[in-house]
Amino acid sequence: MDPQYFKSHTMCWGTLGTVRPFSKFHPQNDVTQIHQALEKKDVATLVSVLTNRDNAQRRIIAETFREATGQDLVDLLKKILSGDLEDLMTELMMPPAEHECHRLRRAMAGLGTDEETLLEILCSRSSKEIRDISAAYGQVYKKDLEKDVKAETSGDLAKLVVALVNKEEVAGVVEKDIQSLAASLKEKKADVAPWIDILTSRDSNHLNKVLKGLEMENGQMVIPVLEKRFSGDIRLGLSVLVECIQNRDMYLAQRLRQMKVSTVHGVMVSHSEEDLLCIRVAFLKLVGTSLYTTLQKYFKGDHLEALLAICRSED
Repeated sequence: MDPQYFKSHTMCWGTLGTVRPFSKFHPQNDVTQIHQALEKKDVATLVSVLTNRDNAQRRIIAETFREATGQDLVDLLKKILSGDLEDLMTELMMPPAEHECHRLRRAMAGLGTDEETLLEILCSRSSKEIRDISAAYGQVYKKDLEKDVKAETSGDLAKLVVALVNKEEVAGVVEKDIQSLAASLKEKKADVAPWIDILTSRDSNHLNKVLKGLEMENGQMVIPVLEKRFSGDIRLGLSVLVECIQNRDMYLAQRLRQMKVSTVHGVMVSHSEEDLLCIRVAFLKLVGTSLYTTLQKYFKGDHLEALLAICRSED
């Protein structure tokens, strides 16, 4: 980790990210340093520079590098780096919306679909963020996100993910929504339609009131009820959605707890400039050990140093 981050950086009040704009940013200097590091195969310097700049600054570096050398920085990084570190540094260089597209695309690649990653992204993002991701997906992959997620799922889960891709917040009446969800659970076979409709078309404040009201009416927490009344993929989908509504930070901390490389990369890079500080707090509460310490138990070398730089500090 670059010690100058703490010495020179003016902390940005109001942000809950761990990676912030580097105050003494000079792209030409960074390009010179990176070019020399690439020639020497000095991985530590590459990691130190690029993890201590925010995404906008990294993109300026990449553009300045191209203008100065006529070469693509990401392509050169791929030649020098390998394995998990290559994947992580490549993700760091992607614009935020494009990075989420990359994660979605990877979740749908191959024979099996990674439903949890698909749901993590679609359930934890606002309607505006989903629109931006959908637009970026079309630009990068020349494909329609709605059609792709629908093709990779089936049944009620397909209905849920399509609703999430197209979610628009509309006004609702809290008491009416509570009664609709409560009535759906009283049927011999619980009706999923009201859950999909309401949970994908209201803002988070409204939905939190609805879910709390439902819990008071039923005398039970929502998640156990969902696990009892629904089955298969839709049970997973609704559970993830409710968890994100009630406590998104805790849900993402649970994802990190798995210490699966692709999940750790995805969550940490995606939230490094938004709310990783909040996720760190939730992780400590959930696990009893800080994220910073836990990473050191599972990863090593330059890959670990890059993750620690993104995590930023101990809790």
